[in-house]
Amino acid sequence: MAGALPADQEAEVLLSKRVQEMVLYGELPPALYICRDGEDTDDHTGSSMVSQIPIIDLSLVSPSVTSTETSIQELEKLRSALSSWGCFQAVGHGIPSSILDEIRKVAKEFFKQPMAEKKKIAKTVTEFEGQPLDWSDRLVLEVYPQDKRNFKLWPEKPESFRDILEDYAKKIKMLTEVTSKVFAKALNLDQKCFQDELDQATLTARLNYYFKICN
Repeated sequence: MAGALPADQEAEVLLSKRVQEMVLYGELPPALYICRDGEDTDDHTGSSMVSQIPIIDLSLVSPSVTSTETSIQELEKLRSALSSWGCFQAVGHGIPSSILDEIRKVAKEFFKQPMAEKKKIAKTVTEFEGQPLDWSDRLVLEVYPQDKRNFKLWPEKPESFRDILEDYAKKIKMLTEVTSKVFAKALNLDQKCFQDELDQATLTARLNYYFKICN
């Protein structure tokens, strides 16, 4: 009788499937998708920690804003967030909520398509590194620099997908440029000191669709 597959081979088999397929057929999550209590994972953000993540109003600290007591306080708050957390939640970022709604909507429409349609742009199995697998399907696309784009992997359906992703990517790139200047300002550096490094940086869009766990 054949023995169980090694973890890396088992992961390759699972990753070659789509979570949506397992959900449709009522399959229980395989062991490699399960993170048990006490296991160390890359995700240490419990709900209590998420609620404490610093919130920064970028409209108060953008390079074009005149310094006021409020902006100075917000800049100090940003400096503290960068040194203690390494991340923050941005508000006042200037990206209209309508664009965020559109990218969420078109992503959901893509993932709800028949499997045959989504498999037209399926990539090869990614490398397994031993961590529990994510109970989700995902679409990862390079959007900047523009010469890195592989349009063979950009979905043709929904028909609005490419235009909406293009618009969203432009807004995110602009926001990246603004935040790089804000970071420099918070660190008392020249506002352009990070810009040269970011000009050719790869900007990747990752769309995730999480499914309910099978009963």
